[in-house]
Amino acid sequence: MAVIRILFLGDIVGEPGRKAVISRLPALKREREIDFVIANGENSAAGRGITPKISIDLLRCGVAVLTSGDHIWDQKEIVDYLPTEPRLLRPINYTEGTPGSGSVVLETKKGKVGVINGQGRTFMNPPLENPFICIEKEALRLREQEGVQVIFVDFHAETTSESIAMGYHLDGKVSAVAGTHTHVQTADERILEQGTAHITDAGMCGPERSVLGRSVESVVWRFKTGMPTRFPVAKGQVRLCGLVLDVDEETGRALAVERYNELLPLGS
Repeated sequence: MAVIRILFLGDIVGEPGRKAVISRLPALKREREIDFVIANGENSAAGRGITPKISIDLLRCGVAVLTSGDHIWDQKEIVDYLPTEPRLLRPINYTEGTPGSGSVVLETKKGKVGVINGQGRTFMNPPLENPFICIEKEALRLREQEGVQVIFVDFHAETTSESIAMGYHLDGKVSAVAGTHTHVQTADERILEQGTAHITDAGMCGPERSVLGRSVESVVWRFKTGMPTRFPVAKGQVRLCGLVLDVDEETGRALAVERYNELLPLGS
């Protein structure tokens, strides 16, 4: 049995998150014998969006595919860049004609790997097409038309119920469904009945002392007073969160799933 090991990194937040990923990833791949890396980069530019330069830096350090979500358009230069870089995805459930793509297939030494990026609709803006229909349709196309068995889905959603429901909906149709967006890693990683690995949210790669990656003091002030204020990205020690997944490359079924959670030394 041939096994491919995939590392998925949750939302990378700001300069602290992206610098930590760029610094740690090469060694982490060696230590964990990782074959393929996916990371959500939609908050990597000062906490909102991603720039072409940041995309290039993350891809060069060892990330194979970058996913995103509701902040994909926050940096205006990304609109022209997206069509030129197929390894940077935007949610697949945007309407036809939107720049970029919601899926990609890459060849690896262990066969093809497909990645699909979707966005939930509950409490999310903008309200996109139905992700349950769009993602299922694309997974079927990848299997039947492109011969891809190993398919990873980043489902960027606000509510735990929508994320869990997507896992069950795609069970047996993809290798894994990992939630992103809430920045809080959930303790429910598992392999569902038909062989699909699922976690409600993979967590974030960002400052440990923060509120979802933002300055504690600013966010507390907003909750305490109700007054508008800026939410700068926090500083200090960084925690990397994500998922490590073993997949049978012939069947696409998940064989093992494990939360990845590492607090890096200060200054890493």
